[in-house]
Amino acid sequence: MRALVLDPQLVLRKDYPEPARVAGESIVRVRLAGICGTDLELARGYMSYCGVPGHEFVGEVSETETPNLAGRRVVGEINAACGRCNWCAGGLARHCPNRTVLGIAGRDGAFAEFLRLPDQNLVPLPDSVPDELGVFVEPVAAIYEMFEQTKLEPDGKLAVLGDGRLGALAALVLRAEGYAPVLVGHHREKLDRLAALGVNVKLEDEVLSGFDAVIDCTGAGSGLARALAIVRPRGTVILKSTATASAPVNLAPAVVNEITVVGSRCGRFAPALAALACGKLDPRPLISQVFPLDDALAAFAAAGRSPTFKVLLEP
Repeated sequence: MRALVLDPQLVLRKDYPEPARVAGESIVRVRLAGICGTDLELARGYMSYCGVPGHEFVGEVSETETPNLAGRRVVGEINAACGRCNWCAGGLARHCPNRTVLGIAGRDGAFAEFLRLPDQNLVPLPDSVPDELGVFVEPVAAIYEMFEQTKLEPDGKLAVLGDGRLGALAALVLRAEGYAPVLVGHHREKLDRLAALGVNVKLEDEVLSGFDAVIDCTGAGSGLARALAIVRPRGTVILKSTATASAPVNLAPAVVNEITVVGSRCGRFAPALAALACGKLDPRPLISQVFPLDDALAAFAAAGRSPTFKVLLEP
């Protein structure tokens, strides 16, 4: 099959082995896949991953032993857990130490014609949700995870650091849920696009401090230090970024100001899919370009350029 393979550089192959179905798992023909910041970091060496990247997708089940999945359009939870350890038994399968992660760790991902996932990971898409909306389920779910981990006050003073894909989604989700975040970034053209969508935006040098909560979506190792500088005493910093490069950070302000620092990663699909299906949230204006899989290298290059937001691949 055709696949974009990272080993160790990105190469488009036309002879990559198709995934073989195993018990309890299904084969999915990929219809649409999204390039995110983590994919760009993987290409820079994050996680030392080799294989097919890509974890945001909409597909159609082509081989399965589960009748109600056959032929269905689906999205997929990316963490494939063992189902046997204490973490799995305790409802924390996303932290299973034996898990593989679609397109990130130990499992080929969605930048290919086909992928394989456990049946329990596959979530059927309602007919009312088009592919271009469904491809956002996974990253939107990651944003909704914040609400399960923290208590954000509706009238609180919130800042989102980073005007890229993740920051834009975080701001749109927060607005959809009744919050009024300030999105902080460096790129005037991106900020103008987000302002046209109703987001309150500020350039970095216009921002003061005193925020009740700061969500770091910068994708940079320096994001934590910046968040600690503008959050109020006893405030909360939520870290959503993953990055290859690290940066030194002085944690003394977190101690002196008694800051709560929360790492936040993947989330449950149900809240995200509900928000997208009912029209509460529509991030499709963030789609900048759609490339065929044969142009995947050009798609990656485009995804890494500003003012691009979301780039999709269509096998």
